[in-house]
Amino acid sequence: MAHIAKLRMLLMSALGPAIAVLLLLFFAGYVVLGSNGVLAWGDYSRQLRDAKAELKIVQLHRQELRNRVDLLNPRRVDPDLSDELIRRQLGVIHHDEVVVPLN
Repeated sequence: MAHIAKLRMLLMSALGPAIAVLLLLFFAGYVVLGSNGVLAWGDYSRQLRDAKAELKIVQLHRQELRNRVDLLNPRRVDPDLSDELIRRQLGVIHHDEVVVPLN
């Protein structure tokens, strides 16, 4: 009976450290395998690289649109752009049309 009591006392005293070790292993596993863990870092860096490339494309497109808006300023309209837009609206432009500069 005394051996059982000693064994029970030993198990009860080891229960706290065992739970602490299990929690530590759980958190260590989450650091490696979790959604924000070490293994997800490579995926995040790839997503960041893709987003930066897409940002450059969008910035170039925005710059082209800003230039086009500047050319359509009512105070100083670009004659070539206005001619292109008018002909497109009237339907007198062809898809294979080539503009030849005279100067």
